[in-house]
Amino acid sequence: MAEKKNPGIDMSIVFIYFNDLARAMNFYEDVLGFTLVIDQGWTKIYQSSTSGYIGLVDSTRGFHKASEVKPLILCFRVPDVDAWYDRLQTQGVPILKDIKNSEELRIRAFLIEDPEGHTLEFQSVI
Repeated sequence: MAEKKNPGIDMSIVFIYFNDLARAMNFYEDVLGFTLVIDQGWTKIYQSSTSGYIGLVDSTRGFHKASEVKPLILCFRVPDVDAWYDRLQTQGVPILKDIKNSEELRIRAFLIEDPEGHTLEFQSVI
């Protein structure tokens, strides 16, 4: 049987739902420094890396609704986790889990929350 080929994907986007879209936009743009690449009005798509995209969605308009339980972690692999840690501390972002090494995972990482409680992890390889 012949193998079926994927017909192609231009972009993968993780969509996250917010009660306060303007506040979320401020955080992802001004605090994290992500670039808005697609503005669809009630959905804002940001480029987080050369191949990563995050969509912020107004919960009143999106397919899903924002919820109290946030069972996901957005992980950003960064070249210098200590620089990110310093940058976010300087901007007053509360640290959810302090920076530490995991020998088992061979990473150095820390956790923060965005304005509505989604967990963000920043990690570097050790």
